[in-house]
Amino acid sequence: MGLDDIPLFAMLRDRLGYLSERQSVIAQNVANSDTPGYAPSDLKPFSIATGGSQPQLQAVAVTMTSPMHLAPTASKAVSGPYKPRKSADSETTLDGNSVVLEDEMIKMNQTRMDYDAAISFYQKSLGLIRLATKKPGS
Repeated sequence: MGLDDIPLFAMLRDRLGYLSERQSVIAQNVANSDTPGYAPSDLKPFSIATGGSQPQLQAVAVTMTSPMHLAPTASKAVSGPYKPRKSADSETTLDGNSVVLEDEMIKMNQTRMDYDAAISFYQKSLGLIRLATKKPGS
């Protein structure tokens, strides 16, 4: 039995993957803050619920039936299971760029705090497992 068989660790792995992808999308937005016509994007909020009110964690394997199915596209720099979506337009400069650096920094800070919290929870959970598997009196 591996850690991925425990639903808590599977959910934390998915959450950390999501946060990593979100950080990449935000970094791409910041890097293109001076690019004319660039529209920022963000990921949909993370959710473990896949149906009904009970969270269900299921591993989904990707089956490649044609080499063209997973071909990279020129417009997508982020790869992974999470798809970027366009952010709400709050400010657009004269050159058509709508990246607001203050908003991106707030998102980056929130993503970092969420990542730190997930890592801390992961470490505490591993500590509890180590404690439970210790020989009594040692």
